[in-house]
Amino acid sequence: MTLEKLRNSKNMSQQKLAKATGLTQGYISELERGAKKNPGQVVIKKLAVALNVSTDMILGLFPDTLPDTKEN
Repeated sequence: MTLEKLRNSKNMSQQKLAKATGLTQGYISELERGAKKNPGQVVIKKLAVALNVSTDMILGLFPDTLPDTKEN
């Protein structure tokens, strides 16, 4: 699964997810396109809460992300 597929399965636009997380729509787009590959722990938590999934699920979308990654 990708972040885009997960977001779409929750019937959320990038704009709506951005608003729910406090991130920008551009940043969400970069995550979905792979331009940003290592979101920090705070971003992972925000995405998990907004999408109502576990942080483990979000971490699975970004396999290069380590648990001790700095906040982005």
